[in-house]
Amino acid sequence: MKSAQEILQTGIEVIHNECDQIIHIAERLGNEFVDVVRLIYACKGNVVITGIGKSAIIAQKMVATFNSTGTTAVFMHAADAIHGDLGIIREEDVIILLSKSGETPEIKVLLPLLRVRGNKMIAIVGKMDSYLANTADFVLDTTVDKEACPNNLAPTTSTTAQLVMGDALAVALLECRGFTAMDFARFHPGGALGKKMYLRVEDLSQKNEKPIVKPDDTLQQVIIEISAKRLGATAVIDHEELIGVITDGDLRRMLMKNVQIGNVLARDIMTIKPKTIGHDSLVVDALALMRQFNITQLPVLRHGNYDGVIHLHDILKEGVF
Repeated sequence: MKSAQEILQTGIEVIHNECDQIIHIAERLGNEFVDVVRLIYACKGNVVITGIGKSAIIAQKMVATFNSTGTTAVFMHAADAIHGDLGIIREEDVIILLSKSGETPEIKVLLPLLRVRGNKMIAIVGKMDSYLANTADFVLDTTVDKEACPNNLAPTTSTTAQLVMGDALAVALLECRGFTAMDFARFHPGGALGKKMYLRVEDLSQKNEKPIVKPDDTLQQVIIEISAKRLGATAVIDHEELIGVITDGDLRRMLMKNVQIGNVLARDIMTIKPKTIGHDSLVVDALALMRQFNITQLPVLRHGNYDGVIHLHDILKEGVF
């Protein structure tokens, strides 16, 4: 068994190796990359991405990244292509083929079939004098001097190079499309990132009760309302206008004072001009306001009128942090 220091040194060397190789690939990037981005951007169909072995796994990751950033893509396994999956490809599609050697049997069988169909082919390849590099219409060079594997066999640095090239294409296309954070949210509605961009205050506040007291309500009525609606606060409404808020904290601070609680009315302990949030505001903006003023509830306004309460717990339950 290796010592702790030897194990740590191996990890460091692998990372340094891969970083160095990626830098060399960046230095070789040229106009071919620009042409590829423009080709994909102008594509009226799908980007079909294919590979074999570890390259197929990278191809699937590229497909996921492309689809989530505005470039429609599908995966086609190179081995399955000649057994029916060629039906995935349409006339207007662009094909990306990933291979370290550019000489794998499956790729060599597939290339003539694609050439006959007339689809533009982009090679992401680690050998520039390979059959794939010589056959494709466009070639992106992901050649690495050696793998991180000490035997120079297991695909490590070479697959990292493919991955980085795919990310470079995806981000360049994203910028060409003017793909925004809101666009991203449309494709990620179930995740925390998406929720930050699309979840509205009313989506949460409408699920809550609407605690309300009047300015002249007694302390007992205030406590009953706060307890019954279970939000730790109540709005104080006068002639349909929000004039204040009373929270659990306001009640505690009042009890710490030497006052005759039997004479206390809602107007005596309310916080006037409370912080509020619009019903159509983003939940992430409500959270920012709560953090800024160290509060846990916000009255919600719809067209200037009181419409309910959003609570910090509502936001946290949705995974918005």
